[in-house]
Amino acid sequence: MNPQANTGPNVKQAVPFFGVSDIGASVRYYVDGLGFEMTKKWTPEGKLRWCWLELGDAALMLQEFPKEGHDSWVPEGKVGEGVTICFICEDALTIYREVTARGIQASEPFVGNAMWVTSLSDPDGYRIDFESDTDVPEETRLSEHESG
Repeated sequence: MNPQANTGPNVKQAVPFFGVSDIGASVRYYVDGLGFEMTKKWTPEGKLRWCWLELGDAALMLQEFPKEGHDSWVPEGKVGEGVTICFICEDALTIYREVTARGIQASEPFVGNAMWVTSLSDPDGYRIDFESDTDVPEETRLSEHESG
């Protein structure tokens, strides 16, 4: 094999792969709550075990881990604790308004590092941030921005 034959980049995308405790609850959260679309799935014996979800150009995978038998695992706490995935988007404020209108709890957007940031926590404790560029001063909260 000639290593110089391929001149373009080989890696195309990084996709977070979340092990989840209840894939049904996670799918409802991401699809119904956050607006993701399920584009691929694995359903052995008719039960959803894995799926690929997309929102715009971003994607993530979910898989419910077996709780008994071969390859089983029962976590001691929330499996997502300490994990944050940042989705960079055109307008994080619109996403904040859309998801909160669907009943999803999200932090009040604030400006950090020249970006609007709103954070959510999924059923397994994975932190999901939606961020978008802004020229609003650092540490401004959305309520301050809208009232001022």
